[in-house]
Amino acid sequence: MIRILSFCLLIISQSAVGQTLLVLGDSLSAGYQMAIEKSWPSLLEPQLVGQGTVTKVVNASISGDTSGNSLDRLPALLEQHAPAWVVIELGANDGLRGFPPKKIRENLTKLITLSQESGAKVMLMQIQIPPNYGQRYSNAFTDIYPELSKEMQIPLIPFFMEKVVMTEGWMMQDGLHPKAIAQPWIADFMQEHITPNL
Repeated sequence: MIRILSFCLLIISQSAVGQTLLVLGDSLSAGYQMAIEKSWPSLLEPQLVGQGTVTKVVNASISGDTSGNSLDRLPALLEQHAPAWVVIELGANDGLRGFPPKKIRENLTKLITLSQESGAKVMLMQIQIPPNYGQRYSNAFTDIYPELSKEMQIPLIPFFMEKVVMTEGWMMQDGLHPKAIAQPWIADFMQEHITPNL
């Protein structure tokens, strides 16, 4: 009886640990120039926890991160947090720096594969960039995301910045980052698109 009880407790414990959602992103998710508690992943946590599926949201986003930077960090994050889900919001800094689309796709593919090999389910966010390097580059960059979503059979989450950019007073003066006032809406947006994939 004691052995059975211990086994059940072990399974429950592992299940609880496995209900973590890891957000792997850049400044759009890191809470750029604001308290981390005001960032959308922090606001998202009580919403998802309240639904009874996710037990914790870990915001592993770092401002300025590229897909390559995050690829270096991911193995340790997977080992530490053992997430059940990984949301990848990366590529904007790669695109703004003009990195080759082929390399960006390669890095994102590795991020997805490593996450899946750890047992996590992956959601990929569509990223869009200004046509700084011409329309051809922008199109090649944008196409990476739906192509990977289809190829690797993972959900593609729409880019929340489309609404943020168009809403007066929601963008910082740099024209790149959302203000704290936009974070609650982003959290609601992400909940809407993440929940069906949990």
